[in-house]
Amino acid sequence: MTRYVPDDNLLDVSFSAQFVHRVRFTENVLGKDQGTLADLIEDSGGQKPRVQFWLDQHVAEANPHCVRRLRDFSDSFADQFLRIGNVQIIPGGEAIKNDIHLLERMLKVFHVSDLDRRSYVIVLGGGAVLDAVGFAAGIAHRGIRLIRIPSTTLAQADSGMGVKNGVNLFGKKNWVGSFVVPWAVVNDQTLLSTLSDRDYICGFAEAVKVALLKDTSFFEKLEQQAEGIRNRTSSASHLMLRTAAMLHLRHITEGGDPFEMLEARPLDFGHWSAHKLEAMCKFAIRHGEAVACGLAIDTIYSSMKHDLSTAVAERVIRLLTKIGFRFDPLATVDANTLLAGLEEFRQHLGGRLTVTMLDGIGAPIDVHQIDRKAMMAAIEKVSSVAASTRVD
Repeated sequence: MTRYVPDDNLLDVSFSAQFVHRVRFTENVLGKDQGTLADLIEDSGGQKPRVQFWLDQHVAEANPHCVRRLRDFSDSFADQFLRIGNVQIIPGGEAIKNDIHLLERMLKVFHVSDLDRRSYVIVLGGGAVLDAVGFAAGIAHRGIRLIRIPSTTLAQADSGMGVKNGVNLFGKKNWVGSFVVPWAVVNDQTLLSTLSDRDYICGFAEAVKVALLKDTSFFEKLEQQAEGIRNRTSSASHLMLRTAAMLHLRHITEGGDPFEMLEARPLDFGHWSAHKLEAMCKFAIRHGEAVACGLAIDTIYSSMKHDLSTAVAERVIRLLTKIGFRFDPLATVDANTLLAGLEEFRQHLGGRLTVTMLDGIGAPIDVHQIDRKAMMAAIEKVSSVAASTRVD
């Protein structure tokens, strides 16, 4: 729609762009399902597209044959695309996001490899690696095609589905970043098999989050499967992750605000404190562990200040602890400093403070003011749970 104003030299023209979010679910993407990955690499005007592989060092160490399998995959489809250089191995975890010089290194490799906008960067790793490599790919040539292969439950359930990329700067999470729709995302079951128990449960914090926001029945299923998830005996765990991924994907593609131009940012429920807590702990805790703490805080606050019942808040705390999360990090930080995360969250989003809280499961609300005394009480209550709660 074009809006004409009295001065004909001033025009406000609304327009939209069409994106395609390609998501694939596989059992063994570098084995029997490798054709699924190959089919995502399109011909480049009659020429073989150039493809470069980037691998999380944590994955390389846990899967000694991963580099060879990536090479074997590219050799098998040598008639379809051209692999450029060696498989690039980069630090995993927040280390990749905390060193801005690693971003420069990635860009240099893209440059000397002559990657262009119809080339492909295929990155296999955890959420932090996907964020960092995705940011580099997004700003090189204003966008090299990115295929994400998340290797953690956290990335498969949440961040791998998203359109956000970035690195940390000035001690703040994702202070430098961009919104870029990935060319494709491949969620593979086999890649999760080598995760530690600690890393395995992390993704289920995001599953609990999106269930609280969007789906009561999904929350109830997580309650039923919680012990099996923690013990890694639940045959339904992959289904739980897939459901979480689809709910995130649906919000991004159908929620009307994929690039977060509006005030509300519901998928960041519990994250204002999680991001601050990670920084305060010098990133010694996992993102999923911080999110679990943040969910607990905002759930308790919602029961204090909004219409969420105390009984439901207790169910949330019980679910998180049954999955295996503990809230010990909150006992080690200053609550007043943690509260500063609210202002950092506002700055990151822009405009007035807008935080998502709950009136009930599947009933999120936007809140623009926080009762600091009540929030301090919520933090203290969750901290007290850390000292007393044991998994049933």
